[in-house]
Amino acid sequence: MAVAIRCAPLIALTPSKLRERSAERWAMALTFACVPSSPSLRSNQTLTPNRDKTLTITSTSSKDSLSLTKQDPGLSLSTALQCQHFEMCSGCAHEWRLDQPHIIKEANNFFSGIGVPDFSFDSGLLWEWRCRAKLAVRGSSNNPLIGLYQEGTHSVADIPFCQAHHPSINAAVNLLKQGIAALSIQPYDEDMGTGELRYVQMAVTTYNTSLPVGERYRNGRVQVALVWNSRSEQSPGVEKLNALSDFLWSNGGCSADFHLIHSVWANFQTSSNNIIFGNRWRHLIGERDFWEHIGGIDISLIPSSFGQANTKAFDSLLQKLQKYIPYGASVVDLYAGAGVIGLSLAVTRKCRTVKCVEVNKESKISFEKSIGRLPKSLDCNISWHHADVSVEPLYWLENADVVVVDPPRKGLHPSLIEALGKLSKLGKKSVRMSGSSDLKGKEEKRPWVLRAREACVEVESETNLDKHQSWPQTLIYISCGWENFKEDCRSLLSNNTWRLEKAHAFNFFPGTQSIEVLAVFKRGGQFKGQTGTKKKKKRMSKITRKAVVNMH
Repeated sequence: MAVAIRCAPLIALTPSKLRERSAERWAMALTFACVPSSPSLRSNQTLTPNRDKTLTITSTSSKDSLSLTKQDPGLSLSTALQCQHFEMCSGCAHEWRLDQPHIIKEANNFFSGIGVPDFSFDSGLLWEWRCRAKLAVRGSSNNPLIGLYQEGTHSVADIPFCQAHHPSINAAVNLLKQGIAALSIQPYDEDMGTGELRYVQMAVTTYNTSLPVGERYRNGRVQVALVWNSRSEQSPGVEKLNALSDFLWSNGGCSADFHLIHSVWANFQTSSNNIIFGNRWRHLIGERDFWEHIGGIDISLIPSSFGQANTKAFDSLLQKLQKYIPYGASVVDLYAGAGVIGLSLAVTRKCRTVKCVEVNKESKISFEKSIGRLPKSLDCNISWHHADVSVEPLYWLENADVVVVDPPRKGLHPSLIEALGKLSKLGKKSVRMSGSSDLKGKEEKRPWVLRAREACVEVESETNLDKHQSWPQTLIYISCGWENFKEDCRSLLSNNTWRLEKAHAFNFFPGTQSIEVLAVFKRGGQFKGQTGTKKKKKRMSKITRKAVVNMH
Protein backbone atom coordinates (compact mmCIF):
# COMPACT_ATOMS: atom_id res chain seq x y z
CA MET A 1 0.00 0.00 0.00
CA ALA A 2 1.47 3.32 -1.06
CA VAL A 3 1.45 6.25 1.36
CA ALA A 4 0.80 9.68 -0.12
CA ILE A 5 3.11 12.45 1.04
CA ARG A 6 1.79 16.00 1.11
CA CYS A 7 4.33 18.12 -0.72
CA ALA A 8 5.51 20.93 1.52
CA PRO A 9 8.77 22.84 1.50
CA LEU A 10 11.28 21.47 3.99
CA ILE A 11 12.73 23.90 6.52
CA ALA A 12 16.35 22.75 6.63
CA LEU A 13 17.52 23.52 10.15
CA THR A 14 21.06 22.27 10.58
CA PRO A 15 22.55 22.02 14.10
CA SER A 16 24.37 25.34 13.66
CA LYS A 17 21.18 27.15 12.54
CA LEU A 18 19.25 25.70 15.47
CA ARG A 19 21.99 26.86 17.82
CA GLU A 20 21.73 30.43 16.50
CA ARG A 21 17.92 30.48 16.68
CA SER A 22 17.93 29.14 20.26
CA ALA A 23 20.39 31.82 21.41
CA GLU A 24 18.33 34.58 19.81
CA ARG A 25 15.09 33.42 21.42
CA TRP A 26 16.63 33.11 24.89
CA ALA A 27 18.15 36.60 24.65
CA MET A 28 14.74 38.01 23.73
CA ALA A 29 13.12 36.21 26.64
CA LEU A 30 15.69 37.66 29.04
CA THR A 31 15.35 41.18 27.69
CA PHE A 32 11.57 41.49 27.67
CA ALA A 33 10.44 39.24 30.52
CA CYS A 34 11.06 38.73 34.21
CA VAL A 35 12.94 35.65 35.32
CA PRO A 36 11.28 34.67 38.62
CA SER A 37 13.40 31.54 38.93
CA SER A 38 16.45 33.66 39.65
CA PRO A 39 16.93 34.11 43.42
CA SER A 40 18.02 37.75 42.90
CA LEU A 41 14.93 39.00 41.02
CA ARG A 42 11.67 40.47 42.26
CA SER A 43 8.36 40.60 40.43
CA ASN A 44 8.96 44.22 39.35
CA GLN A 45 12.43 43.59 37.93
CA THR A 46 13.69 42.58 34.50
CA LEU A 47 16.96 41.03 33.44
CA THR A 48 19.15 42.30 30.58
CA PRO A 49 22.21 40.48 29.17
CA ASN A 50 25.29 42.64 28.59
CA ARG A 51 27.91 42.22 25.90
CA ASP A 52 30.51 41.18 28.46
CA LYS A 53 28.28 38.22 29.46
CA THR A 54 27.23 39.85 32.74
CA LEU A 55 23.59 40.56 33.63
CA THR A 56 21.85 43.76 34.67
CA ILE A 57 18.68 43.94 36.78
CA THR A 58 16.40 46.93 36.11
CA SER A 59 13.50 47.84 38.42
CA THR A 60 10.27 48.94 36.73
CA SER A 61 9.47 51.26 39.65
CA SER A 62 12.67 53.30 39.47
CA LYS A 63 15.46 54.24 37.09
CA ASP A 64 18.08 52.58 39.22
CA SER A 65 19.74 49.46 37.90
CA LEU A 66 22.06 46.96 39.50
CA SER A 67 24.78 44.85 37.93
CA LEU A 68 24.43 41.26 39.06
CA THR A 69 28.16 40.70 38.82
CA LYS A 70 28.71 43.19 41.65
CA GLN A 71 26.03 41.60 43.81
CA ASP A 72 26.82 37.96 42.97
CA PRO A 73 29.90 37.17 40.85
CA GLY A 74 28.69 33.61 40.24
CA LEU A 75 25.45 34.61 38.53
CA SER A 76 26.41 35.26 34.91
CA LEU A 77 25.56 34.16 31.41
CA SER A 78 28.83 32.28 31.07
CA THR A 79 27.47 29.50 33.31
CA ALA A 80 23.69 29.96 32.76
CA LEU A 81 21.47 27.41 31.06
CA GLN A 82 20.10 29.99 28.60
CA CYS A 83 17.14 27.78 27.64
CA GLN A 84 13.70 29.10 26.76
CA HIS A 85 12.06 25.81 27.82
CA PHE A 86 13.27 25.88 31.43
CA GLU A 87 9.99 26.85 33.12
CA MET A 88 7.89 24.08 31.55
CA CYS A 89 10.44 21.30 31.04
CA SER A 90 11.27 18.80 33.81
CA GLY A 91 14.70 17.98 32.44
CA CYS A 92 16.65 20.69 34.28
CA ALA A 93 16.24 21.71 37.92
CA HIS A 94 18.24 24.96 37.92
CA GLU A 95 19.47 27.39 35.29
CA TRP A 96 22.29 29.29 37.02
CA ARG A 97 25.82 28.19 37.98
CA LEU A 98 25.71 25.00 35.93
CA ASP A 99 29.39 24.51 36.72
CA GLN A 100 28.71 24.35 40.46
CA PRO A 101 25.57 22.37 41.36
CA HIS A 102 24.49 22.79 44.98
CA ILE A 103 25.23 19.15 45.75
CA ILE A 104 28.98 19.70 45.31
CA LYS A 105 29.25 21.55 48.64
CA GLU A 106 27.53 18.64 50.40
CA ALA A 107 29.80 16.12 48.65
CA ASN A 108 32.91 18.06 49.63
CA ASN A 109 31.82 18.13 53.28
CA PHE A 110 30.98 14.43 53.21
CA PHE A 111 34.35 13.36 51.86
CA SER A 112 36.27 15.75 54.10
CA GLY A 113 34.48 14.22 57.08
CA ILE A 114 35.86 10.77 56.28
CA GLY A 115 39.43 11.82 55.61
CA VAL A 116 39.43 12.63 51.87
CA PRO A 117 40.30 16.34 51.71
CA ASP A 118 41.33 16.49 48.03
CA PHE A 119 37.89 15.80 46.53
CA SER A 120 37.73 17.17 42.96
CA PHE A 121 34.94 18.10 40.55
CA ASP A 122 35.08 18.21 36.74
CA SER A 123 32.37 20.55 35.39
CA GLY A 124 32.83 19.57 31.72
CA LEU A 125 30.47 20.78 28.99
CA LEU A 126 27.60 22.91 30.31
CA TRP A 127 25.50 22.93 27.13
CA GLU A 128 24.92 20.57 24.20
CA TRP A 129 26.25 17.69 26.27
CA ARG A 130 23.38 15.18 25.93
CA CYS A 131 24.09 12.66 23.17
CA ARG A 132 21.27 10.26 24.03
CA ALA A 133 17.64 11.24 24.66
CA LYS A 134 14.33 9.38 25.03
CA LEU A 135 11.47 11.72 24.10
CA ALA A 136 7.69 11.30 24.18
CA VAL A 137 5.68 12.03 21.02
CA ARG A 138 2.22 13.51 21.63
CA GLY A 139 -0.06 16.19 20.17
CA SER A 140 -1.42 15.89 16.64
CA SER A 141 0.01 15.23 13.19
CA ASN A 142 -0.33 18.94 12.37
CA ASN A 143 1.21 20.04 15.66
CA PRO A 144 3.37 17.23 17.10
CA LEU A 145 4.89 17.71 20.55
CA ILE A 146 8.23 15.99 21.08
CA GLY A 147 9.89 16.33 24.45
CA LEU A 148 9.68 15.46 28.15
CA TYR A 149 6.75 15.29 30.52
CA GLN A 150 6.08 18.43 32.53
CA GLU A 151 6.82 17.99 36.24
CA GLY A 152 4.22 15.77 37.93
CA THR A 153 2.09 15.34 34.80
CA HIS A 154 1.83 13.35 31.58
CA SER A 155 1.58 16.53 29.53
CA VAL A 156 4.49 16.74 27.13
CA ALA A 157 6.60 19.90 26.99
CA ASP A 158 7.75 20.52 23.43
CA ILE A 159 11.50 21.32 23.57
CA PRO A 160 12.75 21.99 20.01
CA PHE A 161 15.60 24.25 21.21
CA CYS A 162 16.78 22.26 24.25
CA GLN A 163 20.17 23.59 25.38
CA ALA A 164 21.18 20.28 26.94
CA HIS A 165 20.69 18.32 23.71
CA HIS A 166 23.48 17.89 21.24
CA PRO A 167 22.49 20.20 18.33
CA SER A 168 22.12 17.20 16.03
CA ILE A 169 19.34 15.85 18.27
CA ASN A 170 17.39 19.11 17.96
CA ALA A 171 17.89 19.07 14.18
CA ALA A 172 16.70 15.44 13.96
CA VAL A 173 13.63 16.27 16.08
CA ASN A 174 12.81 19.12 13.69
CA LEU A 175 13.12 16.78 10.70
CA LEU A 176 10.97 14.15 12.42
CA LYS A 177 8.22 16.72 13.05
CA GLN A 178 8.19 17.57 9.36
CA GLY A 179 7.90 13.88 8.50
CA ILE A 180 5.02 13.42 10.95
CA ALA A 181 3.14 16.31 9.37
CA ALA A 182 3.88 15.31 5.76
CA LEU A 183 2.74 11.71 6.28
CA SER A 184 -0.13 12.40 8.70
CA ILE A 185 1.49 10.22 11.36
CA GLN A 186 -0.71 10.18 14.47
CA PRO A 187 1.17 10.74 17.75
CA TYR A 188 0.23 8.44 20.62
CA ASP A 189 -2.79 9.23 22.82
CA GLU A 190 -2.20 7.78 26.30
CA ASP A 191 -5.81 8.09 27.43
CA MET A 192 -7.23 6.27 24.42
CA GLY A 193 -4.26 4.00 23.71
CA THR A 194 -4.45 5.03 20.05
CA GLY A 195 -2.03 6.62 17.64
CA GLU A 196 1.04 5.37 15.85
CA LEU A 197 4.27 6.96 17.15
CA ARG A 198 4.74 6.71 20.91
CA TYR A 199 8.34 7.69 21.63
CA VAL A 200 11.60 8.35 19.87
CA GLN A 201 15.15 7.68 21.06
CA MET A 202 17.87 9.88 19.59
CA ALA A 203 21.49 8.73 20.00
CA VAL A 204 24.41 10.73 18.60
CA THR A 205 27.60 9.12 17.37
CA THR A 206 30.65 11.34 16.96
CA TYR A 207 32.68 8.50 15.46
CA ASN A 208 33.68 9.76 12.01
CA THR A 209 37.26 9.12 10.93
CA SER A 210 36.77 11.17 7.76
CA LEU A 211 36.76 14.37 9.85
CA PRO A 212 39.55 15.94 11.94
CA VAL A 213 39.23 15.01 15.61
CA GLY A 214 38.30 18.57 16.58
CA GLU A 215 35.28 18.60 14.24
CA ARG A 216 33.79 15.22 15.07
CA TYR A 217 31.69 16.14 18.09
CA ARG A 218 29.80 19.06 16.57
CA ASN A 219 29.16 17.05 13.38
CA GLY A 220 27.62 14.07 15.17
CA ARG A 221 25.03 11.92 13.40
CA VAL A 222 21.84 10.62 14.93
CA GLN A 223 20.57 7.08 15.27
CA VAL A 224 16.77 7.43 15.39
CA ALA A 225 14.74 4.69 17.12
CA LEU A 226 10.98 5.05 16.51
CA VAL A 227 8.72 3.37 19.08
CA TRP A 228 5.69 2.27 17.06
CA ASN A 229 2.32 1.43 18.60
CA SER A 230 1.95 -2.06 17.12
CA ARG A 231 3.00 -5.61 17.91
CA SER A 232 5.36 -6.22 15.00
CA GLU A 233 6.34 -5.22 11.49
CA GLN A 234 3.46 -7.36 10.14
CA SER A 235 0.79 -5.32 11.95
CA PRO A 236 -1.65 -3.15 9.94
CA GLY A 237 -0.49 0.40 9.31
CA VAL A 238 3.25 -0.34 9.51
CA GLU A 239 3.66 0.91 5.94
CA LYS A 240 3.50 4.44 7.42
CA LEU A 241 6.44 3.54 9.63
CA ASN A 242 8.47 2.57 6.56
CA ALA A 243 7.40 5.77 4.80
CA LEU A 244 8.55 7.85 7.80
CA SER A 245 11.88 6.02 7.81
CA ASP A 246 12.34 6.76 4.10
CA PHE A 247 11.43 10.42 4.69
CA LEU A 248 14.10 10.79 7.39
CA TRP A 249 16.73 9.10 5.25
CA SER A 250 15.98 10.91 2.00
CA ASN A 251 16.09 14.30 3.78
CA GLY A 252 18.85 13.59 6.31
CA GLY A 253 20.78 10.57 5.06
CA CYS A 254 24.05 10.26 3.19
CA SER A 255 22.59 11.69 -0.03
CA ALA A 256 20.96 14.72 1.60
CA ASP A 257 22.43 18.22 1.58
CA PHE A 258 23.40 17.75 5.22
CA HIS A 259 24.17 14.23 6.46
CA LEU A 260 22.34 14.19 9.80
CA ILE A 261 20.81 10.73 10.16
CA HIS A 262 23.07 7.78 10.97
CA SER A 263 20.31 5.15 10.84
CA VAL A 264 16.66 4.51 11.62
CA TRP A 265 15.39 1.67 13.82
CA ALA A 266 11.92 0.60 14.90
CA ASN A 267 10.77 -0.74 18.24
CA PHE A 268 7.31 -2.24 18.65
CA GLN A 269 5.40 -1.57 21.86
CA THR A 270 1.69 -1.86 22.69
CA SER A 271 1.81 -2.00 26.50
CA SER A 272 -0.22 0.56 28.43
CA ASN A 273 2.38 0.90 31.20
CA ASN A 274 5.20 3.44 31.37
CA ILE A 275 7.86 1.15 29.86
CA ILE A 276 9.15 2.88 26.74
CA PHE A 277 10.54 -0.04 24.74
CA GLY A 278 9.04 -3.38 23.77
CA ASN A 279 11.08 -6.52 23.05
CA ARG A 280 10.95 -6.42 19.23
CA TRP A 281 13.49 -4.33 17.30
CA ARG A 282 13.99 -3.90 13.57
CA HIS A 283 16.67 -2.09 11.59
CA LEU A 284 15.00 -0.01 8.88
CA ILE A 285 17.64 1.98 7.01
CA GLY A 286 21.16 3.41 7.28
CA GLU A 287 24.18 1.91 9.01
CA ARG A 288 23.43 -1.08 11.21
CA ASP A 289 26.44 -0.70 13.52
CA PHE A 290 26.63 2.31 15.83
CA TRP A 291 30.20 3.06 16.98
CA GLU A 292 31.72 5.48 19.45
CA HIS A 293 35.36 5.99 20.40
CA ILE A 294 35.59 6.36 24.15
CA GLY A 295 38.11 5.45 26.84
CA GLY A 296 40.72 4.69 24.18
CA ILE A 297 38.70 2.01 22.35
CA ASP A 298 35.94 1.64 19.77
CA ILE A 299 32.61 0.62 21.31
CA SER A 300 29.56 -0.75 19.51
CA LEU A 301 26.12 0.02 20.96
CA ILE A 302 22.79 -1.33 19.76
CA PRO A 303 19.62 0.75 20.40
CA SER A 304 18.46 -1.54 23.22
CA SER A 305 21.75 -1.44 25.17
CA PHE A 306 22.56 1.16 27.82
CA GLY A 307 24.73 4.06 26.77
CA GLN A 308 25.90 7.09 28.73
CA ALA A 309 24.07 10.28 27.74
CA ASN A 310 27.12 12.51 28.31
CA THR A 311 29.86 10.82 26.29
CA LYS A 312 32.46 13.55 26.83
CA ALA A 313 32.07 13.45 30.62
CA PHE A 314 32.16 9.65 30.57
CA ASP A 315 35.38 9.73 28.58
CA SER A 316 36.89 12.08 31.20
CA LEU A 317 35.83 9.68 33.96
CA LEU A 318 37.43 6.73 32.17
CA GLN A 319 40.71 8.58 31.77
CA LYS A 320 40.72 9.34 35.50
CA LEU A 321 39.78 5.75 36.36
CA GLN A 322 42.61 4.30 34.30
CA LYS A 323 45.19 6.00 36.53
CA TYR A 324 44.13 3.87 39.51
CA ILE A 325 44.52 0.50 37.79
CA PRO A 326 47.99 -1.11 38.00
CA TYR A 327 49.49 -2.37 34.75
CA GLY A 328 48.90 -6.08 34.31
CA ALA A 329 46.14 -6.28 36.92
CA SER A 330 43.26 -8.75 36.95
CA VAL A 331 39.99 -6.82 36.87
CA VAL A 332 36.36 -7.81 37.41
CA ASP A 333 33.80 -5.32 36.08
CA LEU A 334 30.42 -5.73 37.80
CA TYR A 335 27.24 -4.17 36.38
CA ALA A 336 29.34 -4.05 33.20
CA GLY A 337 26.70 -3.33 30.56
CA ALA A 338 28.34 -3.65 27.14
CA GLY A 339 31.76 -3.86 28.80
CA VAL A 340 32.96 -0.33 28.00
CA ILE A 341 34.87 0.06 31.28
CA GLY A 342 36.37 -3.41 31.28
CA LEU A 343 37.51 -3.30 27.65
CA SER A 344 38.94 0.19 28.10
CA LEU A 345 41.05 -1.03 31.04
CA ALA A 346 42.13 -4.16 29.15
CA VAL A 347 43.66 -2.01 26.39
CA THR A 348 44.98 1.02 28.27
CA ARG A 349 46.32 -0.83 31.36
CA LYS A 350 47.37 -4.05 29.58
CA CYS A 351 45.42 -6.14 32.08
CA ARG A 352 46.14 -9.81 32.61
CA THR A 353 42.45 -10.71 32.83
CA VAL A 354 39.20 -8.74 32.55
CA LYS A 355 35.89 -10.31 33.52
CA CYS A 356 32.66 -8.39 32.74
CA VAL A 357 29.41 -9.40 34.47
CA GLU A 358 26.03 -8.02 33.36
CA VAL A 359 22.40 -9.01 33.96
CA ASN A 360 21.07 -7.55 30.66
CA LYS A 361 21.58 -10.19 27.98
CA GLU A 362 21.08 -7.61 25.20
CA SER A 363 24.52 -6.17 26.00
CA LYS A 364 26.20 -9.35 24.76
CA ILE A 365 25.75 -8.32 21.12
CA SER A 366 27.54 -5.01 21.65
CA PHE A 367 30.35 -6.70 23.58
CA GLU A 368 30.96 -9.25 20.83
CA LYS A 369 31.23 -6.53 18.18
CA SER A 370 33.50 -4.37 20.34
CA ILE A 371 36.08 -7.09 21.02
CA GLY A 372 36.45 -7.47 17.26
CA ARG A 373 38.08 -4.03 17.16
CA LEU A 374 40.53 -4.51 20.00
CA PRO A 375 44.22 -4.33 19.07
CA LYS A 376 45.51 -7.62 17.67
CA SER A 377 48.56 -7.34 19.89
CA LEU A 378 46.47 -7.32 23.09
CA ASP A 379 47.35 -10.30 25.29
CA CYS A 380 44.54 -10.40 27.84
CA ASN A 381 42.00 -13.01 28.88
CA ILE A 382 38.69 -11.16 28.39
CA SER A 383 35.24 -12.56 29.16
CA TRP A 384 31.63 -11.35 29.40
CA HIS A 385 29.07 -13.21 31.54
CA HIS A 386 25.29 -12.90 31.61
CA ALA A 387 24.67 -13.16 35.35
CA ASP A 388 23.19 -11.39 38.37
CA VAL A 389 26.05 -10.20 40.59
CA SER A 390 23.79 -10.36 43.66
CA VAL A 391 23.82 -14.18 43.49
CA GLU A 392 26.93 -15.56 45.24
CA PRO A 393 29.05 -12.45 44.49
CA LEU A 394 32.21 -14.00 45.99
CA TYR A 395 32.29 -16.25 42.93
CA TRP A 396 33.00 -13.21 40.76
CA LEU A 397 35.40 -11.49 43.17
CA GLU A 398 37.82 -14.40 43.46
CA ASN A 399 41.23 -14.00 41.75
CA ALA A 400 40.70 -10.32 40.96
CA ASP A 401 43.13 -7.58 41.97
CA VAL A 402 40.64 -4.80 41.23
CA VAL A 403 36.85 -4.82 41.29
CA VAL A 404 34.98 -2.06 39.44
CA VAL A 405 31.30 -1.51 40.25
CA ASP A 406 28.99 0.77 38.27
CA PRO A 407 25.53 -0.01 39.70
CA PRO A 408 22.21 1.64 38.83
CA ARG A 409 20.98 4.61 40.86
CA LYS A 410 19.77 2.40 43.72
CA GLY A 411 23.35 1.36 44.52
CA LEU A 412 24.97 -1.97 45.36
CA HIS A 413 22.91 -5.02 46.22
CA PRO A 414 23.16 -5.88 49.96
CA SER A 415 24.63 -9.30 49.16
CA LEU A 416 27.51 -7.69 47.25
CA ILE A 417 28.21 -5.24 50.10
CA GLU A 418 28.24 -8.19 52.50
CA ALA A 419 30.67 -10.10 50.26
CA LEU A 420 33.02 -7.12 49.98
CA GLY A 421 32.96 -6.83 53.76
CA LYS A 422 34.04 -10.46 54.17
CA LEU A 423 37.30 -10.05 52.26
CA SER A 424 39.27 -9.01 55.37
CA LYS A 425 38.47 -12.37 56.95
CA LEU A 426 39.39 -14.33 53.83
CA GLY A 427 42.79 -12.70 53.34
CA LYS A 428 44.96 -14.88 51.12
CA LYS A 429 43.78 -18.14 52.61
CA SER A 430 42.31 -20.84 50.44
CA VAL A 431 38.82 -21.16 51.85
CA ARG A 432 36.17 -23.67 51.00
CA MET A 433 33.02 -21.93 49.84
CA SER A 434 30.37 -22.51 47.19
CA GLY A 435 32.09 -20.39 44.53
CA SER A 436 35.76 -21.00 45.32
CA SER A 437 38.40 -22.53 43.11
CA ASP A 438 38.65 -25.78 45.07
CA LEU A 439 35.16 -26.67 43.85
CA LYS A 440 35.49 -25.47 40.29
CA GLY A 441 37.13 -28.69 39.17
CA LYS A 442 34.02 -30.67 40.14
CA GLU A 443 30.97 -31.04 37.98
CA GLU A 444 29.04 -27.78 38.13
CA LYS A 445 25.33 -28.16 38.89
CA ARG A 446 24.27 -24.68 40.01
CA PRO A 447 21.82 -23.41 37.35
CA TRP A 448 22.86 -19.74 37.57
CA VAL A 449 26.51 -20.70 36.91
CA LEU A 450 25.55 -22.95 34.00
CA ARG A 451 23.43 -20.17 32.44
CA ALA A 452 26.29 -17.70 32.83
CA ARG A 453 28.69 -20.11 31.10
CA GLU A 454 26.28 -20.68 28.21
CA ALA A 455 25.99 -16.93 27.61
CA CYS A 456 29.71 -16.29 28.11
CA VAL A 457 31.86 -14.54 25.52
CA GLU A 458 35.60 -15.12 25.97
CA VAL A 459 38.84 -14.09 24.31
CA GLU A 460 41.67 -16.20 25.71
CA SER A 461 45.16 -14.93 26.42
CA GLU A 462 48.15 -16.58 24.76
CA THR A 463 50.03 -16.37 28.05
CA ASN A 464 49.49 -19.12 30.62
CA LEU A 465 47.87 -17.60 33.71
CA ASP A 466 49.02 -18.54 37.21
CA LYS A 467 46.34 -20.42 39.11
CA HIS A 468 46.36 -18.86 42.57
CA GLN A 469 43.57 -17.62 44.78
CA SER A 470 43.50 -13.95 45.64
CA TRP A 471 40.97 -11.27 46.51
CA PRO A 472 40.60 -7.65 45.38
CA GLN A 473 42.85 -5.06 46.99
CA THR A 474 41.22 -2.12 45.17
CA LEU A 475 37.54 -1.26 44.76
CA ILE A 476 36.48 1.38 42.22
CA TYR A 477 32.92 2.57 42.81
CA ILE A 478 31.22 4.60 40.06
CA SER A 479 27.90 6.02 41.22
CA CYS A 480 25.08 8.03 39.63
CA GLY A 481 22.95 7.98 42.81
CA TRP A 482 24.48 10.24 45.47
CA GLU A 483 22.22 9.36 48.40
CA ASN A 484 22.58 5.60 47.89
CA PHE A 485 26.32 5.97 47.37
CA LYS A 486 26.65 7.59 50.80
CA GLU A 487 24.84 4.67 52.42
CA ASP A 488 27.01 2.12 50.58
CA CYS A 489 30.14 4.08 51.50
CA ARG A 490 29.21 3.99 55.20
CA SER A 491 28.62 0.24 55.00
CA LEU A 492 31.96 -0.41 53.27
CA LEU A 493 33.88 1.63 55.86
CA SER A 494 32.02 0.34 58.90
CA ASN A 495 34.02 -2.85 59.52
CA ASN A 496 37.47 -1.55 58.49
CA THR A 497 37.70 -3.89 55.49
CA TRP A 498 38.02 -0.90 53.17
CA ARG A 499 39.31 2.66 53.40
CA LEU A 500 38.43 5.47 51.03
CA GLU A 501 41.51 7.02 49.42
CA LYS A 502 40.27 9.22 46.56
CA ALA A 503 37.01 10.74 45.38
CA HIS A 504 36.18 12.65 42.22
CA ALA A 505 32.89 13.90 40.78
CA PHE A 506 31.85 14.63 37.22
CA ASN A 507 29.11 16.88 35.87
CA PHE A 508 27.26 14.23 33.87
CA PHE A 509 23.94 16.12 33.96
CA PRO A 510 24.44 19.92 34.06
CA GLY A 511 21.30 21.75 35.15
CA THR A 512 20.34 18.98 37.60
CA GLN A 513 21.35 18.02 41.13
CA SER A 514 22.92 14.76 39.92
CA ILE A 515 26.64 14.07 39.84
CA GLU A 516 28.66 11.02 38.87
CA VAL A 517 31.08 9.93 41.60
CA LEU A 518 34.30 8.00 41.13
CA ALA A 519 35.49 6.64 44.49
CA VAL A 520 38.67 4.64 45.05
CA PHE A 521 38.72 2.25 48.02
CA LYS A 522 41.71 0.25 49.23
CA ARG A 523 41.77 -2.82 51.45
CA GLY A 524 42.39 -2.10 55.12
CA GLY A 525 40.66 0.30 57.49
CA GLN A 526 43.58 2.65 58.10
CA PHE A 527 43.84 6.08 56.55
CA LYS A 528 46.29 6.66 53.69
CA GLY A 529 49.89 6.90 54.80
CA GLN A 530 49.28 5.27 58.20
CA THR A 531 52.31 3.41 59.56
CA GLY A 532 53.97 2.88 62.90
CA THR A 533 53.23 1.12 66.15
CA LYS A 534 50.19 -0.87 67.16
CA LYS A 535 49.28 1.99 69.48
CA LYS A 536 49.10 4.38 66.54
CA LYS A 537 47.08 1.87 64.51
CA LYS A 538 44.63 1.49 67.39
CA ARG A 539 44.28 5.26 67.72
CA MET A 540 43.66 5.72 63.97
CA SER A 541 41.16 2.86 64.00
CA LYS A 542 39.17 4.71 66.67
CA ILE A 543 39.22 7.85 64.49
CA THR A 544 37.91 5.83 61.54
CA ARG A 545 35.04 4.40 63.60
CA LYS A 546 34.24 7.87 64.94
CA ALA A 547 34.10 9.29 61.39
CA VAL A 548 31.69 6.54 60.34
CA VAL A 549 29.46 7.23 63.35
CA ASN A 550 29.48 10.96 62.56
CA MET A 551 28.28 10.22 59.00
CA HIS A 552 25.05 8.81 60.45
